[in-house]
Amino acid sequence: MTAHDTRDPDAVSARAALATGLPVMQVAVVAARGSVPRGVGTRMLVSAHAVRGTIGGGHLEWQVLQRARELLARDGTPATEWPLDWPVALGPSLGQCCGGALTLHFSPLDAATVAAWTDPPVRLRLQLHGAGHVGRAIVRLLADLPCQVLWVDERDKEFPSEPSPPHIERLVSEAPEAEVGLGRPGDAYLVLTHRHDLDLRIVEAILRRGDFGFCGLIGSATKRARFEHRLRERGIPASTLSRLTSPIGLPGLTGKEPAVIALSVVAQLLQRTSG
Repeated sequence: MTAHDTRDPDAVSARAALATGLPVMQVAVVAARGSVPRGVGTRMLVSAHAVRGTIGGGHLEWQVLQRARELLARDGTPATEWPLDWPVALGPSLGQCCGGALTLHFSPLDAATVAAWTDPPVRLRLQLHGAGHVGRAIVRLLADLPCQVLWVDERDKEFPSEPSPPHIERLVSEAPEAEVGLGRPGDAYLVLTHRHDLDLRIVEAILRRGDFGFCGLIGSATKRARFEHRLRERGIPASTLSRLTSPIGLPGLTGKEPAVIALSVVAQLLQRTSG
């Protein structure tokens, strides 16, 4: 997996907000104790007419939006004299059932603030083979998650016309199976190309690596059985074949629409790769 500028979609949004020249307030969780909706490091961006991110929703967030916009309304710029740290007891002061306490920090968004941001922990490193309907649906779900994705296809025109976020890198390759070597130990792989022979070549390359965290192949149980037969003939041991996940998706979640398959597969990936 190659390096990306950032895996934090909020950082991308912050830079876009700065480019507009309009005032924006950053609200950050800087301390937390007990049961709270979001942890330390969570950020929300608030402008006069838009919000990016969430610190947990509910009455707390409603109060935060009011405070942030009051600051922004003072001559169009945040007021530095206002006490920027706000300690909140969620139960007594806001009537929320979480019961914990947190401290929120309000600060004007500027270039120095964005430069000081650190990326959140990566939740998933994925090599995704296939830019068809299901591949595009999966990428849409991953657009707002802290992850790193290498999205591979032979066909340049299959990728959507709109650009992907920086943490999702596109790669047009005449030999997609060769790109498996770009992965790192523990990476996840999803194989859902437009041809079964190509699927087979890519899956074989992944299984021969052996150091994958997840290898998923789209298709039916019949397709898996045929692939297993051919891969055994090519010398892939049974212990490695048993690590192939096919069909993909959470058991019990049915539906063949691309969006349904994508939801099921992304949930399965997060479940398998968490912790």
